[in-house]
Amino acid sequence: MTANNRELSDRKKQILKAIIDAHIADGEPVGSKYLMETKQIPCSSATIRNEMAELEAMGYLEQPHTSAGRVPSELGYRFYVDSLVEHYAMTAKEISEINTLLKAKMAELDQILLTASKVASSLTNYTGIAIKPRMSHVNIKRFDAVFMDKRNFILVLVASNGQVKTKNIHLEVDVSSAVTDQLAVTLNEHLSCLSADEITLPIIMQLEEEMGDRAFLISPIIKIIYDVMGELDGGELRVSGVDRLLEYPEFSNPDKIKSLLGAIENEEAILDMVSSDEGDGINVVIGGEGSVKVMEHSALVYKPIVKDGKTLGAIGLLGPARMDYAKVLATLEEITDNISTMLHGNVLTDGRAEDKHKNGGDNNAGE
Repeated sequence: MTANNRELSDRKKQILKAIIDAHIADGEPVGSKYLMETKQIPCSSATIRNEMAELEAMGYLEQPHTSAGRVPSELGYRFYVDSLVEHYAMTAKEISEINTLLKAKMAELDQILLTASKVASSLTNYTGIAIKPRMSHVNIKRFDAVFMDKRNFILVLVASNGQVKTKNIHLEVDVSSAVTDQLAVTLNEHLSCLSADEITLPIIMQLEEEMGDRAFLISPIIKIIYDVMGELDGGELRVSGVDRLLEYPEFSNPDKIKSLLGAIENEEAILDMVSSDEGDGINVVIGGEGSVKVMEHSALVYKPIVKDGKTLGAIGLLGPARMDYAKVLATLEEITDNISTMLHGNVLTDGRAEDKHKNGGDNNAGE
């Protein structure tokens, strides 16, 4: 039903909030007797029933069965999130857990996003989502080559959006540190700030010419550069704690859990939504709101991580529409504030790529 545009009275707000708080806690329909006995609403049961009927007529409540109490509608949850939800004070233990896990030195934003989503999932018991939005016109602004030994070096790629990628390069022939230094200089001279489309065959041939008898390095390195640019441009959604969904009775029905899992599988819609978001505030998508149309009975809450006006990623939580929004909002605020502090403290810089030296991929170059 469509909501009545008139302002809700204080009593209706009190009753609506009490119903949503109770439904969040146990997932059951809420009746007037329960509200009168447990919520200390100073009204008779009949008055509460009348108010509940009006809230239902206005579209804020639904009655799943004729004899049952009411449950919140999507509109009711939306009003609750926008106007009624109370501030959740995180415990010292929760804040300490966030600080401990996120302040571990990590060179790549991808790992921080995934770790943050796992922390959020653990603290709230909902499914965590790490979102790396699509980027446009991302290029590599600087290359570094860190010599390890005669058969191994690390290629460090610093992207124009601030992200750092490291790739372990294993060779089949010996090279010296002078060769890897020359490679970095050559890449910076000819490829710095070029898009993938701008790295043309003549440029690649010039790179091979300048590398002389080590020209065989160029072809596999170019492939790695293309792959990294694709990773940076394409966006990514990673999920943790999917099994937590099964703890909620809403998803005991196979059709309903299938609907929510469809939201996760529908990666493109979520990436489109986050990538087009230009703000840095918390976003709450309830049920069929937004572009993710398969989220019936579910909610997605996410907050972008922004540095220098650019959205680097987002942390989100996915769960039933009756989420504990107060705790979810506070948790995401705390985590993203922590990450922002790390970003502004230059934690995610190329200078710390060495922390990942032993954790990069096994990319082979050479003959």
